Amino acid sequence: MTTKASVDEFLALKTLAIVGVSRTGKKFGNAIYRDLKGKDYRIFRVHPEVETIEGEPCYPNLNMLPEEVGGVIIVVPPQETEKVVQDVALAGINKVWMQQGAESEEAIQFCNENGISVVRGECILMFAEPVGFLHRTQRWVWKLLGKLPK
Repeated sequence: MTTKASVDEFLALKTLAIVGVSRTGKKFGNAIYRDLKGKDYRIFRVHPEVETIEGEPCYPNLNMLPEEVGGVIIVVPPQETEKVVQDVALAGINKVWMQQGAESEEAIQFCNENGISVVRGECILMFAEPVGFLHRTQRWVWKLLGKLPK
């Protein structure tokens, strides 16, 4: 289960990679990229098939990033997440955020067996300050319902 401490540790990282951006710029991974970039995170896009998205560079895999990152945000289908976490381990990265819908039990188990800290079942936009109105409202409701990480 995700803890508040693991959320806070991930958000304290200021250099991240995101796997799961689309070439059109219209998927949720792209929205996360734009949001975090606007919050002074240094964030690198990873996409195996394109060199740029919206005029900014993409990297084909985690090993091709121009500098070390502290963590990886994963916004792909669960079957792809299983490969991404293997790439995370090969790149020597030890923190991942599996965006809601990206999780798979196999990927989580792999992370646990390989010393990779996992945040899962949470939307990063509910926690990366300052939080926008929609996600702040959702966080407030989740707090009332006792669904926030403890």
